[in-house]
Amino acid sequence: MAAALIGVTKRYGAMAALDGIDLTLHRGEVLALLGPNGAGKSTALSLLLGLRKPDQGRVELFGRSPDDPAARAMVGATPQDTGFPETLKVGEVIDLVSAHYPNPVPKAELLDRFGLTPLAARQTGGLSGGQKRRLAVALAFAGRPAAVFLDEPTTGLDVEARRMLWAAVDGYVAGGGTVLLTTHYLEEAEALARRIAVIDQGRVVAEGALDDIRGRVSLRRVRFTAAHLPPLDAKALGIERVERAGTEIVLVTARADDTVRALVMSGAPFSDLEVRAATLEEALMSIVRTGRGEAA
Repeated sequence: MAAALIGVTKRYGAMAALDGIDLTLHRGEVLALLGPNGAGKSTALSLLLGLRKPDQGRVELFGRSPDDPAARAMVGATPQDTGFPETLKVGEVIDLVSAHYPNPVPKAELLDRFGLTPLAARQTGGLSGGQKRRLAVALAFAGRPAAVFLDEPTTGLDVEARRMLWAAVDGYVAGGGTVLLTTHYLEEAEALARRIAVIDQGRVVAEGALDDIRGRVSLRRVRFTAAHLPPLDAKALGIERVERAGTEIVLVTARADDTVRALVMSGAPFSDLEVRAATLEEALMSIVRTGRGEAA
């Protein structure tokens, strides 16, 4: 086990940011924390890093307290908000951080891995937001950590830079590394994570492999081609959303069999019928609504 929150509650005044949460990060895995803004994801990371203390429960980092210097030395992290001395050059920032570790990744290797080589001599004050973000993520890997905690790591990055970071994370995990990340990009969670924990209102409302999460909801995507959408009783059929792109129509429904039957019975011409599982985003929205006791 790399890290764990065990029955942890963390309050800010009267508000419980985390409410008796249990969460485990296993060695060698990528775990993505997903959930709405304010769900408690960043608070969970700050507790695991020892930046905040729980009001109740226990926090473990490699079997020790996060306050233990030996445990903290095994973790690299990128918080949501990062800042650098504006007059320091990118290469100098890496030198400064690397000096804290006994066996850091060579600077040239770190620069190359995160596409920072052309920026090595540039002052950080002249970097774009995305370039600063790449530098912040690179620094999390500088000390060859056993685990890396990444809080919204690719915010502000373009598609190319995002995929470069994904490749760096994949390489790190292939070498035995462990990653805990929060992200609003569901494509990122699907690309990197083998396990997902959905947090809402300070509690874990779902946890498991990607396919397990999708399988916990009855939503399906009924796709077909038609000139017009046949008249259907959306409420009776549990149709939550209709998507249209030209003649392609997708019905997101909790009653796929009944929806297909209604399509056939309508007598309207259609073709290319396909029924597939809900997307990860649709599954997460359904799980959160169910956890809050809201109607689907």
